[in-house]
Amino acid sequence: MNDDKALYPPVDPITTGIRGLCPRCGQGHLFDGFLKVRPACESCELDYRFADSGDGPVVFVILIVGFVVLGAALWMEVSLNPPLWLHFLLWIPLATAFSLALTRMLKGLLINLQYRNSARSGEIDRG
Repeated sequence: MNDDKALYPPVDPITTGIRGLCPRCGQGHLFDGFLKVRPACESCELDYRFADSGDGPVVFVILIVGFVVLGAALWMEVSLNPPLWLHFLLWIPLATAFSLALTRMLKGLLINLQYRNSARSGEIDRG
């Protein structure tokens, strides 16, 4: 998977992952649409069949969004005591938008780190 170091200089997996770019060249797009991973990079033609982020990004999203939104909602309730309809109007769209944006970024990050570290599922390195 990572036998192409002479052809492609190493790219930072964090910035390319957050921006949704190819883990090998850093130029092509990783996603086809919002969360669907492309079959291959349109720039360097890296096959993305290795990419399997699984449920990892969603777990982090639930924890991060839950902490931020619930903390802000509790602070608002204690400090300002707004009506219930204002809570619904404010926090449900914010949690949805924050969750979708963070899921895309974390999925790209985990796929880029998976490529960088040559991680594969179900293999034990005995060598």
